[in-house]
Amino acid sequence: MLGASALPLGLSVVHAPAHAGAQLEEPLIDAVRNALSAAIHSTSPPIPEFASTEARLAYLRWLGEMSERLRRRKADARERVEFLQTVWYECKRAGLEVSLVLGLIQVESNFRKFAVSSAGARGYMQVMPFWTRVIGDGDSSKLFNMQTNLRFGCQILRHYLDRERGDLYMTLGRYNGSRGKSPYPNAVFANQRLWTFTDRAGPSAPVAG
Repeated sequence: MLGASALPLGLSVVHAPAHAGAQLEEPLIDAVRNALSAAIHSTSPPIPEFASTEARLAYLRWLGEMSERLRRRKADARERVEFLQTVWYECKRAGLEVSLVLGLIQVESNFRKFAVSSAGARGYMQVMPFWTRVIGDGDSSKLFNMQTNLRFGCQILRHYLDRERGDLYMTLGRYNGSRGKSPYPNAVFANQRLWTFTDRAGPSAPVAG
C-alpha cells in the first residue's frame, strides 16, 4: 500500500480508457427494493460518531490528509471537508472502503458534482436516473445533491457487492454496466491507491478505508 508520503499532491494514475458506463435496470425482489428504499430515505445526518478519542483523532488525521490530496480538484476548503465527511459517513453506513469509493468517484466523474454521462448517469457517483424511480421518489434532479448522490451510489454499490458475494471485480463491472470486463475495475483499483491512508501517527494502520 502507498502511504501519504508516497503520494505527491495532484498525482494522477494513468490507466486504460474506462469511461462512465451505466448501471442496468434489473428486476428487484420486494425485500431488496424495500431495503434499498429504506436506506435511501433514512434522514440520519452525516455526522461521524466515534467510540473513542483516538478513533476521532485518527479520523481527523485522515480528513486533513485527504483534504490536501483533493485540493487541486476542489479549491474551496469548506466544500472539500463537507464532501469528504459525507463520503466517509456514507461509506461507513454502507460497509464500504472509503478509498474504494473515492477511487470510483475519480474514475466516474473526476469529482465533478454535475457530471452527466452519455448514458445519462449523474453526479459524483454517476447514478442512473431510473434508481430514483425504483427506490426513491422519482425526482432524478436530486442526484445532483451531494449527499443524495453519494447515498444512492454507496447503497447501489453495496447491493451489487452483496449480489456478487463480495467479489469486488465483478461488483465494479456491474456498477459500470461492463460486468466481466477488466478496464473499469482495473481503473478503480488503480485510483483507489491514491486515496489509501496509512495513519503513521496512530497505533495501527491503515485507517478510514
